[in-house]
Amino acid sequence: MLQTIRNAWKIEELRKKILFTLFILLLYRIGNSIPVPYVNTELLGQYFDQLGNTVLGLFDMMSGGAFSSATIFALSIQPYINASIIIQLLCIAIPALERMAKEEGEEGKKKINKITRYTTVGIALLQGFAYFWLLRSQSAAGFEMIRLVAGGAGVMQAIVIVMTFTAGAVLVMWMGEQITEFGIGNGISMILFASIVSRFPEGVYTMITGVIKGAFAWWFVAIMLIGALAMVVLIVIVSNSERRIPVQYSKRVVGRKMYGGQSTHLPMKLNMSGVLPVIFAGSIASLPATVMMMFGKTSDSEGLAGEFLTLFNSTTLLYALIYFLLIVFFSYFYSTIQFNPIEVSNNLKRNGGFIPGYRPGKPTSEFIQKVLNKITLFGAFYLSVVAVLPIVISAFSETAANSGLSLGGTSIIIVVGVALETIKQLENQMLMRHYKGFLE
Repeated sequence: MLQTIRNAWKIEELRKKILFTLFILLLYRIGNSIPVPYVNTELLGQYFDQLGNTVLGLFDMMSGGAFSSATIFALSIQPYINASIIIQLLCIAIPALERMAKEEGEEGKKKINKITRYTTVGIALLQGFAYFWLLRSQSAAGFEMIRLVAGGAGVMQAIVIVMTFTAGAVLVMWMGEQITEFGIGNGISMILFASIVSRFPEGVYTMITGVIKGAFAWWFVAIMLIGALAMVVLIVIVSNSERRIPVQYSKRVVGRKMYGGQSTHLPMKLNMSGVLPVIFAGSIASLPATVMMMFGKTSDSEGLAGEFLTLFNSTTLLYALIYFLLIVFFSYFYSTIQFNPIEVSNNLKRNGGFIPGYRPGKPTSEFIQKVLNKITLFGAFYLSVVAVLPIVISAFSETAANSGLSLGGTSIIIVVGVALETIKQLENQMLMRHYKGFLE
């Protein structure tokens, strides 16, 4: 990895892309430190310290600590992720959107992106208002999280807070798009990567102070670190693994030249969806409880709301089961979107290619579909186990729950997955600029 970055740095164009990406991420981190007006961030931070293993704690982790500090980027990239989920689901349910995405080519993609942006603004407004309502409800309960101006939290204060949250979410979306277009890697993934990595020093400090104060034993920390390293190795192995389907091209004469006759393979990655199922599943699994908690309900509340939030705590087995099923669903959903066996079969047939033992056309597409189902099942199970296993462990271990282990699996998958994808993109960019090797 370091060698790839060093080689990319020597190429002027790639160096500019890397510097542009780092500059945008720096602006993002600066925005994470600018608080929203009228919010008592000290009292809010104390409130969130009690919610480390809840869905709001997970939301705070995904925003790099901005959510608990009520900064202008508190909503982070979550509104855009939720909007992408909604629009992509609608593209399957609504034929007009499906035709727009598939038949109109690049123009259709631009229209879908435009619809996604408008949806992001709407979701950001709703989440910004829900966050304000959380602050208002806690202020009404005696915790002055909103600094009173002119006798109370009036309409203008509400407008300023909600619009600041919304503008911050839209600006983060724009930053992600700029990284995708002019920088290195996928912008949304890079912002999530920066958010999660920014919390690592704090996590290391917490573990060290925990060992010093006797909160948990040194051997427990050693086991956690070994487990994290094993997860990283597993993620790297699976991410680089692929199922290769042999393809044979028949010989054909075009004019005076003969083409074809060579053997090759059709590569299919074992984890075709990358980290997206984990990101989307986390957003959806935490959404109901997040909305309730933003309206002032906690696990200590009386009645149905308190019981609901207790069940949907991010360290419970019910949450782990829902999280597991959602990861499996989104794994199949994204493999279906990204890889069309019928289209691949038709392309092979047009170019005179065939899979040995299978006739071109429907038999070939059915075989590819069968292979796709198998590797998607493996990829979904792998992602689910890595993401859910720490939650299951923390459900049976109070020490693990207090150490924040329930968030470790998700964090490692996202960080390692994004790092691998970015390095591969750098390698592809360098390969394009050093094409002489193919001719020599």
